[in-house]
Amino acid sequence: MTKLISVLIILVVVFCGYHIFRYWQQVEAERSGKKQVEAGTAVNPATLAGMPSQLEASLHAAKQEGNAAFRAWLKNYDSVLQDPRRAWIELEFCVAIVRENPAEARRIFAEVKSRTPPSSPVWPWMKSLERSFD
Repeated sequence: MTKLISVLIILVVVFCGYHIFRYWQQVEAERSGKKQVEAGTAVNPATLAGMPSQLEASLHAAKQEGNAAFRAWLKNYDSVLQDPRRAWIELEFCVAIVRENPAEARRIFAEVKSRTPPSSPVWPWMKSLERSFD
């Protein structure tokens, strides 16, 4: 009888150890995923391709003037901008207008999400914003 109890105890310990190990793997995977997202948010948007460098000053001025000027700047230079810089700027615009016009922010976010591939440098930041806009 004692042998049966000791075998049962060993099985319970192995079972619990296995579940603790799987939980630890899951936590490590989530932690490494967070690090990747944080690394993606550290991207310098000025170094992204897709926007002529002479527009940088006007973009900065439009952001400083407010959301209406930012919206007008986006409409004016929409044809000149290309991804990934365009996606980054549109995500910045989404964050800026989410309180005053959440429907438009969600619409723009959905457009950016549909055309941004996982290999894009904008992808980690977009994934971190996904909960807010979906």
